Amino acid sequence: MKIGILGTRGIPNYHGGFEQFAEFFSVYLAQNNHEVYVYNSSKHPYQDKVFKGVNIIHCKDPEDKIGTAGQFIYDLNCILDARKQRFDILLQLGYTSSTVWYKLLPKKATIITNMDGLEWKRSKYSNNVQRFLKYAEKLGVKSSDYLISDSIGIQKYLKKEYNVDSKYIAYGAELFDTPNIDVIKEYQVEPYNYNMLIARLEPENNIETILDGVALSDKKMTFLVVGKHDVNSFGAYLKDKFQTSENIKFIGGIYNLEHLNNLRYFSNLYFHGHSVGGTNPSLLEAMSSKALIVANNNDFNKSILQDNAFYFESPEDIKFHLEHTSKKEHTIKIENCFNQIEKNFSWNSINKKYLDFFYECQR
Repeated sequence: MKIGILGTRGIPNYHGGFEQFAEFFSVYLAQNNHEVYVYNSSKHPYQDKVFKGVNIIHCKDPEDKIGTAGQFIYDLNCILDARKQRFDILLQLGYTSSTVWYKLLPKKATIITNMDGLEWKRSKYSNNVQRFLKYAEKLGVKSSDYLISDSIGIQKYLKKEYNVDSKYIAYGAELFDTPNIDVIKEYQVEPYNYNMLIARLEPENNIETILDGVALSDKKMTFLVVGKHDVNSFGAYLKDKFQTSENIKFIGGIYNLEHLNNLRYFSNLYFHGHSVGGTNPSLLEAMSSKALIVANNNDFNKSILQDNAFYFESPEDIKFHLEHTSKKEHTIKIENCFNQIEKNFSWNSINKKYLDFFYECQR
């Protein structure tokens, strides 16, 4: 099949979850003798035309000049190019800035859309933006031949809200069982003597709640905050608010997967504050890295972690876990999470489920 993938900033991943998926899945498709194309932003650091057998199409992306509106122009440019490609399948990852152009989608391609999470619920957006995103979600449902949900919660939501079926295929993660203690020395931390979180610095990820708990705690173990803190006002606000808490270290975004895996593996506690969306990539990666997870208490997280993690709702909960929960005492939870990744969320399994679904859609 000739397959196009749009909706990301591009591969290899320098940005986030969908980019990570697009990288793994597109390479898998190429290895299985499919002709695959991934759309990359013109600003992407990787400027070659082929990546591990995957064809790269760079499209003009003016986001650096005109802000968020540039995302819509970038997606428009990708769709206009897709009209010329004669794809058998066009896989859309998300809908926020692409579905407004749905009438321009190529008519002969099978349109499959991963509906992402409930973007319109994100608290960082104004009421007007939330209303627009709800409308974009509706267009995504309307304009797709087939839908994919990456969590049971999203699948149930789409059925209830729009009375449409979607294929449940979760996000994936690579099993990590080759720790290298030398990696974490670069970050000036000692094994199991630091706590951490990895997230985009946005309000709905409960980072302020977590860090409020860190500041409250009498146990002043180093706390690493991994995520770009210089790209939005909320990141700047957090850095300013917690500047007097010397154990809180904002170390910026890290996209080296080996480094991230080792940091998670050697951490004492790993905090996961995400509260909106489907199967969150960083959560699965924490499970696969044998982290002991303290997660925000919501249905999305609990459906994945079940009884194999701790949960929080308030800064006081964070304070309690920092002072009373230790990784060495909960090896069973850690092993259960790791085994769940091996059984249900390995990339090989997830990639095969996507490709099998593509075959179904082409029958």
